[in-house]
Amino acid sequence: MATAHERRTRACQERLREEGAAVAVLAPGANLRYLTDVAETPSERLFCCLLPADGDPVFVVPDLSGAQVRDATWASGVRTWADSEGPTATLEDALADRVPESGRILLDGTMWARHALAVQSALPDRSFGLAEEVLGPLRARKDEAELDALARAGAVADEVMAGLFADADSLVGESEAALAREVERRLADAGGEGVSFEPIVAAGPNGAKPHHHHGSRAVEAGDPVVLDFGTRVDGYPSDITRTVVFGGDPPAEFETVHEVVLEAQTAAVEAVEPGVEARAVDRAARDVIEAAGYGEAFVHRTGHGVGLEIHEEPYLTTESTTTLEPGMTFSVEPGVYLEERFGVRIEDLVVVTDDGCERLNDAPRGWRV
Repeated sequence: MATAHERRTRACQERLREEGAAVAVLAPGANLRYLTDVAETPSERLFCCLLPADGDPVFVVPDLSGAQVRDATWASGVRTWADSEGPTATLEDALADRVPESGRILLDGTMWARHALAVQSALPDRSFGLAEEVLGPLRARKDEAELDALARAGAVADEVMAGLFADADSLVGESEAALAREVERRLADAGGEGVSFEPIVAAGPNGAKPHHHHGSRAVEAGDPVVLDFGTRVDGYPSDITRTVVFGGDPPAEFETVHEVVLEAQTAAVEAVEPGVEARAVDRAARDVIEAAGYGEAFVHRTGHGVGLEIHEEPYLTTESTTTLEPGMTFSVEPGVYLEERFGVRIEDLVVVTDDGCERLNDAPRGWRV
């Protein structure tokens, strides 16, 4: 029986044929892992996978990576090159074997320029495009294995967020940086595989900066604290945001703003269903915030797709005409940011179902337990 990765590869090849493409040249990153389960980081050494429209893929990798690639993937074609010789001859031989004489060459958008130029130099008379043309739509709709990993990653994030709510009063006096380290520790203890991005811990007025980098500011009693973090399970991330008040009473207007943001998030989630354009979900959240008089303080899109990459298609923007389909998974995270005062953001991941959507997070959405 074919593995999930092999099934995805065959679906990608079908798309290549439909688009008149000869081959996709994949570099270390999300596209490569999606099709082959090979997780690799880019480097100065050429490491790629040639996926022809017909036939089996072949890897071109350094000698030192050959064994681990063979162990990691279902694909059997692995050609290696030695540091003493360089990759040119091995790459050219593989291209000659796998690339038909007609059709475009699609390069992975994450491929380093030096490696992309090497492929172009070997095929000087061909036209080129981006592999994301065929892989983007495939990756946007998650299969059963992907949804399972996303759900498990979400459960880890929920557990940690609920614990932070419970311990909020005892954490008063800790610095943002110390809290960020505590988040990372708790995610690991709960079974997460590292963090999916650097945790955001934004206390008091720092919460008005949507992507604040945690620093030395100590959390004071009554501070609203924006907590935005996630982990990974089997390579797939979670991404959750809550705004928690750590001890004491929150500042004036905070409760009103929090209620508005929560209402906006609820409206956006309720707008998610197959056949709806992504911008309709953004509009549902934005309408609530604008009606409450905070429209200018909502300074970002309502959400982004989540998969092997923490930000990927679809994006929930005011202009996005992407039609939502079952299996698409994305964040819904409206926010209001009042400069020099505080910010409020509430975020869950949702997956589109046949008749609506399902949240992948269930941690408390209030501002205090």
